[in-house]
Amino acid sequence: MVAVTDQVDYNVEQTIAVITINNPPVNALSHGVREGIYKGIETASRDDSVTGIVIYCEGRTFIAGADISEFGSAPKEPHLPAVLTLLDQSTKPVVAAVHGTALGGGLETTLCCNYRVATADAKFGLPEVHLGLLPGAGGTQRLPRVVGVEKALSMVTSGAPIGADEALESGLIDMIVKSDLRAEAIAFAIAKSSQGASHPRVRDNQEKLQSAVESPEIFAQVRKMIARKTRGFLAPEYNIRCIEAAVSQPFDEGIKTEGKLFMELMAGPQSRAQQYFFFAERQASKVAGIDKNTPDLPISKVGVIGGGLMGGGIAMNMANVGIPVTIVETNQAALDRGLGIIRKNYENTASKGRLRAEDVETRCGLISGSLEMESLADCDLIIEAVFENMAVKKDIFSRLDQIAKPEAILASNTSALDLNEIANVTSRPESVIGLHFFSPANVMKLLEIVRGEKTADPVIKTCMAFAKRIKKVATLVGVCPGFVGNRILFMRQHQANLVALEGAPVEKVDQVLFDFGFPMGAFQMADLAGLDLGWDKEKSNSETVRDRLCEQDRRGQKTGAGFYDYDEKRRPTPSSLVADLIKDHAEKSGVTRREFSDEEILDRCVLPMINEGAKILDEGIAMRASDIDVVYVYGYGWPIYRGGPMHYANSIGLGKVVEKLRHYQDKTGDDFWTPSPYLVDLAENGKKF
Repeated sequence: MVAVTDQVDYNVEQTIAVITINNPPVNALSHGVREGIYKGIETASRDDSVTGIVIYCEGRTFIAGADISEFGSAPKEPHLPAVLTLLDQSTKPVVAAVHGTALGGGLETTLCCNYRVATADAKFGLPEVHLGLLPGAGGTQRLPRVVGVEKALSMVTSGAPIGADEALESGLIDMIVKSDLRAEAIAFAIAKSSQGASHPRVRDNQEKLQSAVESPEIFAQVRKMIARKTRGFLAPEYNIRCIEAAVSQPFDEGIKTEGKLFMELMAGPQSRAQQYFFFAERQASKVAGIDKNTPDLPISKVGVIGGGLMGGGIAMNMANVGIPVTIVETNQAALDRGLGIIRKNYENTASKGRLRAEDVETRCGLISGSLEMESLADCDLIIEAVFENMAVKKDIFSRLDQIAKPEAILASNTSALDLNEIANVTSRPESVIGLHFFSPANVMKLLEIVRGEKTADPVIKTCMAFAKRIKKVATLVGVCPGFVGNRILFMRQHQANLVALEGAPVEKVDQVLFDFGFPMGAFQMADLAGLDLGWDKEKSNSETVRDRLCEQDRRGQKTGAGFYDYDEKRRPTPSSLVADLIKDHAEKSGVTRREFSDEEILDRCVLPMINEGAKILDEGIAMRASDIDVVYVYGYGWPIYRGGPMHYANSIGLGKVVEKLRHYQDKTGDDFWTPSPYLVDLAENGKKF
């Protein structure tokens, strides 16, 4: 075996040249891999004793895509398209031997081979859309020629991989290997090379394009089908255009179209934001200052106090990964209701084909109920998930302190209360941590992990790892009112309410935020959460618009009316009653009303979020600006193609952000708009978050 590069070896076995890639952990297409494949193909082409070629990978996977360490810098030659062109032009049959995953450039590599064989557990996909891109090395031109236009459209717009069985059925692979992949691939290559000099090239296959040639409306149908999910994103549309080009243009022209659209996306702000977020999400799990040798605490059984919407959802996360969980409620009716909702949720999932009936029983069997807190005595992790009332939470933790075993982690799901105050009612504040799940807890990916002033490093390290185990994206934050997510949200909601009071219709405010990319606006979000969240009927005195709405039993979607009127399917309609109520409240409060531009509404809602994020960083509540962005994309629906509030601030320029804040400070005379000194310092020194 000869080392062609540090990552690629070459040897000849039974007249077959085997190009072996070994670039752990995922055999990414780094410069050494590209160069190795290129040189390997050249060597095999010149060797008359070689009758065929096999591309094989060591380790746990085939080529899983580009080398992310090369993102943001110009790759060295040979570039991937040049490598794949040489592969595509080989006069000797080339077989791709796939195990693990063939993703992105990895799948594009296989598509330039004459044949593809794979293990039964292999997966194939073009996930570039998740980075705001499209496959830039012929993937959009070759894939529809192999699997058909409809399947190709699905794969490139969703980025979702398909398994080996589906790949075989669609024609993407030629054979599923039952035993030794390397040996069977060599045998396959020998068999094909003995059949003559003509071997199929994907680029020459027009047959599977014909259905779209005859029925071009398929493209409009796909656009309509994915419109809601891909609203605001450019990459899905560009991927569709490329496959349209595969159908309507000769192959070489289609390649040029793909290249042109790829470069437009690569140079655009959406791809920069999505690539930034790719790294931000991975960075969020890293905690500076905790020794890597810090022990992880075992978590094999979990307790949840509270079986309502949050508690039930939290329990489902545990059952989903096979962890037994006990829910404690105050009365049998509440417990039965909570367990019933969990079962109904699982049955609904099963009815949609996303879960097997036996899985429903397995998961429900992992969730038990109790009316006694003492049932949690043997739990490794106990999560309190009752309503936001400090006195109630302190009572629970003081009781838990007497019940839980000494090594147990005690967690609160509080979304805004002082975790240190809760921890200090126990004799073990070092074991207390915040685990702020987002609603619905069994669906939302974000988990804010709140570090108290006395929380021990092993507890933090364990909870960060546990978040991955239950398939959450965790960010570590410090203690302050609202932590990171809700503290920033309070600022946006405050300004949205002021803007509405000053004359902007609530539906216009919401439309501006929706057009920016949020899934819903500020007032729709308030209605969804419930306007009576934190509202006290006994103390209410019509001081705010929210008070007046709650006093009229307009408490949001759950009562059929809030800032909007709702029909039986919870579809919102602007309310003239609310418009009159807001106008009346403005007059009584001495507020002068006027018209607002969309730009001002957006500024008034988004700039305070950026400014508050700067204060959070200055105070050390968040470790990194990128952590704030992870919180906002996964917890609050900030559009990922804008990267998060801090990345968005960088993209428009911190100097401009400061200038706008000072503009509104001068215009309103309100110190609310005073720019964070940390933000000002960054802007004045030409730096970014």
